[in-house]
Amino acid sequence: MKKKRFTETQIVSILRQQEAGKSVKEISREYGISDATFYNWKAKYGGMQVSDVKRMKELEEENGRLKRIVANQTLEIDAIKTVLEKKYGGLTTNGR
Repeated sequence: MKKKRFTETQIVSILRQQEAGKSVKEISREYGISDATFYNWKAKYGGMQVSDVKRMKELEEENGRLKRIVANQTLEIDAIKTVLEKKYGGLTTNGR
């Protein structure tokens, strides 16, 4: 994964500069980013406060954790089904 040069907090503060009247060209030159990067950031973080960004990061981490839990449970269920099919000769889950 590529290392990010700017934290989400820094990105929000950079976006605030444009809202305060600084041009995108000036901001891009000052921070060494392309205009496209600025507009990608604006699409993702535009209108957010620093607290919103922190909350978003927490939710993304929690979502990843929950996805891993679901994946592990799915693997366990599949393993149990495989064992039961071998033990009981191919009964399906609907009891027939």
